Amino acid sequence: MGKPVAQVPVRCSMVSIVVLRGRGARTRMLVLHRHSAYLDGVWSYVAGHVEAGETGAQAARRELAEETGLVADTLHATSFCEQFYDAAHDCIQLVPAFVARVGNAAEVRLNREHSAFRWVTLTRAARELPFGSQRDLIAHVQREFVLREPQPQLRLPPA
Repeated sequence: MGKPVAQVPVRCSMVSIVVLRGRGARTRMLVLHRHSAYLDGVWSYVAGHVEAGETGAQAARRELAEETGLVADTLHATSFCEQFYDAAHDCIQLVPAFVARVGNAAEVRLNREHSAFRWVTLTRAARELPFGSQRDLIAHVQREFVLREPQPQLRLPPA
């Protein structure tokens, strides 16, 4: 018998939310400038931790409201999970991603975690976001939510 092999645990305690407005070539994505201890000074999208008793979709809706004051007209699962090594917790984080669509007139009200926001093309967002898994998510969203209509099975029922 060989020696027992230690394993790096896999954790799923966060969600990501890509907020879109407009359609086709007019689609814009909301990016937020972080102003907190975590990732201070970088551009990102809405993300946060799942609280006890919440589903991923509930966490996505709550984080969207807390960070931006927005309520999604529609919320979709993406069938995409970001993944990265979380050195602080010595684990692999799997982060399910959601797409929230809002109207063109929706007003963003930032919380203290962010100092600024912009509506940008997905191409520009991909250039500005710091991590490869974020750019992979944006490419997925471009392909499955902008260039084509998402599969109806991915649409989540209203809260």
